[in-house]
Amino acid sequence: MKPKVTMIAWNQNDNYVVTAVNNHLLKVWNSCTGQLLHDLVGHADEVFVLETHPFDSRIMLSAGHDGNIFIWDITKGTKTKHYFNMIEGQGHGAVFDCKFSPDGQHFACTDSHGHLLIFGFGCSRPYEKIPDQMFFHTDYRPLIRDSNNYVLDEQTQQAPHLMPPPFLVDVDGNPHPTRYQRLVPGRENCADEHLIPQLGYVATSDGEVVEQVIGQQTVDQDEQGLEPSILDGMIRQLQLEQDQRIGADQESASSAPQNGEGTPRRG
Repeated sequence: MKPKVTMIAWNQNDNYVVTAVNNHLLKVWNSCTGQLLHDLVGHADEVFVLETHPFDSRIMLSAGHDGNIFIWDITKGTKTKHYFNMIEGQGHGAVFDCKFSPDGQHFACTDSHGHLLIFGFGCSRPYEKIPDQMFFHTDYRPLIRDSNNYVLDEQTQQAPHLMPPPFLVDVDGNPHPTRYQRLVPGRENCADEHLIPQLGYVATSDGEVVEQVIGQQTVDQDEQGLEPSILDGMIRQLQLEQDQRIGADQESASSAPQNGEGTPRRG
């Protein structure tokens, strides 16, 4: 097998570079000479998360699809701490992302089952207000490309960055109560009726029909024709005018005489 690099990260003072390779090894290099210093062994699957400590240049965190989270001393090439993301009754959960807190005393990880894992010192009570499983209802939704090759959300035909803030759902796509929806940036001050998503029935890959979030706008917004923002309204108006101009140009081109018959009108 030809090794491939899946992730790369510099340490805090840029003296070392750590690369994750698809043979499950982490390699520590001297960033000035390019010399290989250490092979870090421990992961059993590909690693896509490498995070350096915010102020300790010795510390590097790695996490991967095997559910393992390691904290390494890269100057010595040794393992400082190890966590395994075991989920009761479901095996392990692949770790997709990790970040240190600014003070370096905590780090948070997200996994494939919608869990937010917080490691550190102190009491966990401040974090008990969040649900166990958290996904945005737009996660893993298919995308398409329009005639200009721009990316659009397949369901709403909107550019992803112009879509309203998504709803929080569990792993099955069921929306969380309104008190959790206010935790989503952009929905902090919404009225309760605007925090209730539209639901519909969709078929899963197993053929099972489940109830899931299918829309982002409320009935009130649809009836009143409200725009998410003034800027969104201007963008839509400009797009509409551009589409009309293109349609008019195509229409005039199609009405021009063919095979040189007649005299074309001067534009």
